[in-house]
Amino acid sequence: MAVHPHPCVELRELTRLYTLGSETVHALDAVDLRIERGEHVAIVGPSGSGKSTMLQILGCLDAPTSGKYLLDGEDVSALSESRQAEVRNAKIGFVFQQFHLLPRATAQRNVALPLVYAGVPAEERRERAQVALASVGLGEHGHRRPAQLSGGQRQRVAIARALVTDPALLLADEPTGNLDSKTSAEILDLFDELRGPDRTLVLVTHSSQLAQRAQRTIALHDGNIAYDGPPSEQPADLLSA
Repeated sequence: MAVHPHPCVELRELTRLYTLGSETVHALDAVDLRIERGEHVAIVGPSGSGKSTMLQILGCLDAPTSGKYLLDGEDVSALSESRQAEVRNAKIGFVFQQFHLLPRATAQRNVALPLVYAGVPAEERRERAQVALASVGLGEHGHRRPAQLSGGQRQRVAIARALVTDPALLLADEPTGNLDSKTSAEILDLFDELRGPDRTLVLVTHSSQLAQRAQRTIALHDGNIAYDGPPSEQPADLLSA
């Protein structure tokens, strides 16, 4: 196994302020955090605790007000917007609650979309999309459109799309929020299967079931880390919505 000199994610005194009228809100307040390569982490906390802000910053979709965000040792918070977009496409995969699939495109074309932005040739795009679909159990469904798939299958397509660039960091925002309990359990099993020494998985969730499947839970409260440790030892009141 390769030895990596840097953690996958490192936040140093990271702060994100929002101004709402005359009020300044500390969405994240001087947060320090390290997530090693290969870790499976759940970020939990009540609404307004800073979970969504942290996910946006980890995904290079938002910038901190102060402090640093290092991804694989690179200070991405200091990069230009265009360079951040390149890093986002190459190193980060996203899985959303709402799937965000193109309704008129086949599953294979939806999965291949990040490779289009990366300038990968068409034949290679098709091959890599097919491999990604097979990895989530949908190798025979590449020709189908989202309307022809169940909710669980659509989420699997979204996961395959997140994986197709072989990202260093996989971010999931309430990935089972729109699924029934049986399908949610199947998606949780899939995330377990996708774990590996070179794939870092960070989930934002309100679900105690999802959080318990992680190796590590980070509970946020009022923009600060209130708990960081094994899910089994986390106080129950830090998960509530």
